[in-house]
Amino acid sequence: MSSDNILNQARNVIQIEVDAIKALSDRLDEYFAKACKMLMECEGRVVVIGMGKSGHVGGKIAATLASTGTPAFFLHPGEASHGDAGMITTRDLALAISNSGETLEIVTIIPIIKHLGVRMVAMTGNPDSTLAVESDVFLNISVEKEACPHNLAPTASTTATLVMGDALAVAIQHMRGFSAQDFARTHPGGMLGKRLLLYARNLMHSGSELPLVSPETTLDEVLIEMSSKVLGMVGIVDENRHLLGIFTDGDLRRAMENGVDIYARSAGELMNRSPYTISADTLAQEIVGKMREHATYGPHAINGMFVVDDDNKVVGALNTHDLLRAGVI
Repeated sequence: MSSDNILNQARNVIQIEVDAIKALSDRLDEYFAKACKMLMECEGRVVVIGMGKSGHVGGKIAATLASTGTPAFFLHPGEASHGDAGMITTRDLALAISNSGETLEIVTIIPIIKHLGVRMVAMTGNPDSTLAVESDVFLNISVEKEACPHNLAPTASTTATLVMGDALAVAIQHMRGFSAQDFARTHPGGMLGKRLLLYARNLMHSGSELPLVSPETTLDEVLIEMSSKVLGMVGIVDENRHLLGIFTDGDLRRAMENGVDIYARSAGELMNRSPYTISADTLAQEIVGKMREHATYGPHAINGMFVVDDDNKVVGALNTHDLLRAGVI
């Protein structure tokens, strides 16, 4: 096949799946809203059940539900018939997925679900199937055709199922008022989670690690302090550690380029008297945002910050390297 033929085949697959999603959107009705309300009312967990490709999609749907505020897990229907059905409790809700609606492994465990009094939402492409008839709510995920040239391999149908699962999860997320902070608590290992869970107090240097000098300190001594504390800046403070200004490695470089005598000029003379500071309770996300507002290089770059208390007394300091080590950028 030529490259053009290959690309045309790919575009055809994508178009078929786009059409399947469009048809899915057009079919949404009150039953979808009812399914969302049922999931919201569930006092236990949403037990997602699916076999084969539907099972793979079901695993992703369960993970998306769980990460957006709806406790959920995936149950393999084959294993359910051999003891794992014991994972289902009377407080749970079943979300069963089968394109045909007649998948043997799923149909086999429907009586168990019914016996427990567990309500069931079905996602199937066959409204007359056993699964659709036995469910409390049926969501139609049927497609006109699969993207497979033989109309056999689950392609458009699994895409439609995945999209329906995402629609459920996000709709319920809105209903719960599930915030970015809530999301962070379920993703503590991810970058977003760290940004929303870590504060300046978790990242900052303190005590003897702080690069601090008095206003009278000459620039050559500032250089020694800056190099020994490796934060790329020094804070100029009074005798009570109140921050008067800062002097960075960039300021030092520019001073030397302008011929400033580093042995004769003091930190107080050349310091930035209006530095951007943060409190110990500043979220990492806010720190990253402030740094990204400024150019990485140039006279107005912010690559480090001092942490001060309500009296403008220095309690800590951090820079971009600290954010990198923490995994927030």
